[in-house]
Amino acid sequence: MKKTTQPRYRRYQITEYQYGALQFLKPPENITVSEWAEKYRVLDTKSSAIPGPWRNSHTPYLVGIMDEFCNFDTEEIILAKASQLGGTEAAFNMIGWVIQQDPSPTMLVYPTENLGESISLNRIQPMLRLSPTLSSHWRETASSKLELQFDGMYLTISGSNSPASLASRPIRFLFLDEVDKYPGASKKEADPIKLARERTKTFHNKKIFITSTPTLKSGHIWRALEEADVLKHFFVPCPHCGEYIELKWAQIKFPNEEGMSNADRAELAVYICQECGCIITDHDKPKMLRHGEWRTVKTNTNVARKVAFWINTIYSPFIRFSDVAREFLNSKDNPDTLQNFTNSWLAEPWEDTRLKTNADTVLDRQTDLTEFIVPEWAKLLTAGIDVQENCLYWTIRAWGNFLTSQNIAHGQAASFAEVEKTMNLSFKREDGSDMVVQLALIDSGDQTDIVYDFCASNSDWALPSKGASNNMTSHFKLSKVNKTDSRAYGMNLVLVDTNKYKDMIAGRMKKENGTGSWMVYKGCDIDYAEQVTSEHKVNVRSGKRTTQAWELKTSHADNHYLDCEVYAMCAADILGVRSLHLQETEIVPRTEIKSPKPTAQGQNWINTPDGSWI
Repeated sequence: MKKTTQPRYRRYQITEYQYGALQFLKPPENITVSEWAEKYRVLDTKSSAIPGPWRNSHTPYLVGIMDEFCNFDTEEIILAKASQLGGTEAAFNMIGWVIQQDPSPTMLVYPTENLGESISLNRIQPMLRLSPTLSSHWRETASSKLELQFDGMYLTISGSNSPASLASRPIRFLFLDEVDKYPGASKKEADPIKLARERTKTFHNKKIFITSTPTLKSGHIWRALEEADVLKHFFVPCPHCGEYIELKWAQIKFPNEEGMSNADRAELAVYICQECGCIITDHDKPKMLRHGEWRTVKTNTNVARKVAFWINTIYSPFIRFSDVAREFLNSKDNPDTLQNFTNSWLAEPWEDTRLKTNADTVLDRQTDLTEFIVPEWAKLLTAGIDVQENCLYWTIRAWGNFLTSQNIAHGQAASFAEVEKTMNLSFKREDGSDMVVQLALIDSGDQTDIVYDFCASNSDWALPSKGASNNMTSHFKLSKVNKTDSRAYGMNLVLVDTNKYKDMIAGRMKKENGTGSWMVYKGCDIDYAEQVTSEHKVNVRSGKRTTQAWELKTSHADNHYLDCEVYAMCAADILGVRSLHLQETEIVPRTEIKSPKPTAQGQNWINTPDGSWI
């Protein structure tokens, strides 16, 4: 008979196998992720600035994010952050808690499989070896680089560039890191984030953690943040007045004296409390962080399933106020480095503020004339038509000297017949004379054959057009319709550099009403105003080359009226709008459309009476 034992910490005399069974049935500790991290997590010397036992006091702002993982009602946690703030380490702590407290199939997704392998070898596996409780659950010999096996669960490490690995297994806990660096959806496969989310469908108690440094407003993390049920920011107490404040870039002040170097100016940077105006130094920040708390700044629903957190680099205990100021001063004159400062330091999406527009900008350009009334200074009318699957958007714009313009009407049409009727209407000028649309450009990217036939039937005022796939040296170029089976065969096809015309529209939209301005009629609707400002100009990287292009501010925004205005402006260009001030006739009649004289190569600017340019 096997000898029984009765250690002093056991109340009853039991056998070893009974003790083992009871240990197996013993419930996990009732601790949160942050409590687990402080009790069991050990940081290695290879990847941590402060190796040794995890201490929540070093990065207090991570506590609320980690503990949200234990909130039963929360299904999705979104963290939009500056770089090197500990978002990845917070995810590792959540994974460690899962392994020890609630083992379930888990997936961790990185932008590429190669990065996933590196993270596995250099960060995750050292974390497992350094923590005795995690090491006891890890079946190292049965694991591979991208699939770690544990008692009762597995951890799959995948790359967003590998659709097969994202779609091959059920997952309860999903971690998505640096999502703004994920590739977009291809023609053959769905979006990698959607593919990964599909793996969690069978679990009613799933958890999804998404984190990244923002890039653009149309990027994954910023869209997720805007769609969250609750948005939280971190507030800290001012050491002088005690009021809780957000640490904002606008409150970091430094001298601007002539002759001072950027390094000297940055070294004198301090934070000015927005409540009391007192100076806050780097010495005050650690205590402020320890007493900080997450506060809800936006709520979209009563039952919060998606909770978003946002934090910038000013909160980092490892970054001084002078470091932030120095980075800005060294970045401000270069669009590439300024975008990096905006994304990686301020945790904000990038926009080119020189051409930033919004709906209010459009509504500020209203004149005293109501819809359908043509200004007295107008010499010609042009139109732009954007073709959609179920309708057509159109706009009509009046043009005068020095590219002065005003929208006199816009709308949606259910058919080409309705468009034809609208484009052949007579519009009254202020002096009582009539004007008609001299030229309309119609987008031929959708329903191409129908557009070609329509333009062939209305060749006295309509031309098919198409946005150029690459930047051109001129604003537009006339090509030919080469479909031999089309009635429009041999007809002019206008290739439009849409980026150039959007630059012109945005630039002139900011001019006060008057000569050279881009205006709208009195009572212009908000939908039109939002659509013509639905894009912003951003840096686009292709390999080692960076260019600027217009992209939607949000993925679901409509930009149909903006496309219409681009075509209307190009139509005016074709009719010689830039030289209207040299013409003696007041109104350009509708005549046969001829090819214009080519402009100078690379000439992307226009002189205006006040000496400004676009």
